[in-house]
Amino acid sequence: MSAYPLTKGIPELRQTIAQWLACRFNLQNVDADTQVLPVNGTREALFAFAQAVIDRTTHQPLVLTPNPFYQIYEGAALLAGATPHFLNCLESHHLSPDFDAVSPETWQQCQLLYICTPGNPTGAVLDLPTLKKLIALADQYDFIIASDECYSEIYGDENNPPPGLLQACADMDRHDYHRCVVFHSLSKRSNLPGLRSGFVAGDAEILKSFLRYRTYHGCAMPVPTQLASISAWKDEVHVKENRDKYRRKFDIFLQILGDILPLSLPDAGFYLWADTRPANKGNDEDFAQHLFAEQNITVLPGQYLARTADGVNPGEHRVRMALVASEEDCREAAERIRLFMTT
Repeated sequence: MSAYPLTKGIPELRQTIAQWLACRFNLQNVDADTQVLPVNGTREALFAFAQAVIDRTTHQPLVLTPNPFYQIYEGAALLAGATPHFLNCLESHHLSPDFDAVSPETWQQCQLLYICTPGNPTGAVLDLPTLKKLIALADQYDFIIASDECYSEIYGDENNPPPGLLQACADMDRHDYHRCVVFHSLSKRSNLPGLRSGFVAGDAEILKSFLRYRTYHGCAMPVPTQLASISAWKDEVHVKENRDKYRRKFDIFLQILGDILPLSLPDAGFYLWADTRPANKGNDEDFAQHLFAEQNITVLPGQYLARTADGVNPGEHRVRMALVASEEDCREAAERIRLFMTT
């Protein structure tokens, strides 16, 4: 360890990631040298990416983001000198943004579109036709798509994994992944949030600029972390076991609460996006406060994960339940929520 690690990462890690991407998303090839960049978890990369690609000199650049959303998207937009523009994810549109409702004027001002598939907190997955439509819009209006796919490896049907943005590119014979980048992490896939290891992949020209930006702020991944990451990306056994555990935890919640709280399985991910109105416990904030005070169970009010857009806060009257605890703790939590609901 007598030398600083390279921001670009060691070749073995990039090659392992390229091979994983090609296998998982049916890609013809991924250039490990130019189309893959290791990062210290996707949180810092999603934030830094906006700083690197937004052109502050243009008039009122927009960053489009789903609503509700992972809070980094908003902060990244604001600190990059752009304005976040929120696309409501409503039940009437399967908890995904209605991209057809976005005006041409808004697309014209857009420099960066964040998508999250599977979604945090909704669990909604964007299908391949929708992803291809977004790629066509990016070409038409000259913006970049940043696809946060950190939950892509947690899904219910082993024969139907969520598609990804690069997969949509490949289906369109766009093997340069022009205008498209994806973000993946070991935090959810391998239950390794403390490792702080992920990657960005896609358009080589965009990644070249992003790498140049990253060399200025000391974000190189330590070599021991890179070596551990190689082992994690090469192994699918523990990932399958992880999915099995989440299936069992979802079953526990639906069995215990399904008759008193409207719960539905997400397309993917490990969240339940629960509607609190039948509980008659006030709004989502009241529900969360009273549940914690009475049963010591923590859920996140949906309105905290969203902003009011077009007169609507799509997180209102919902809470995010993260099923990340053990099966035993999840069972006890579900039983405590049932007691809270019935008293």
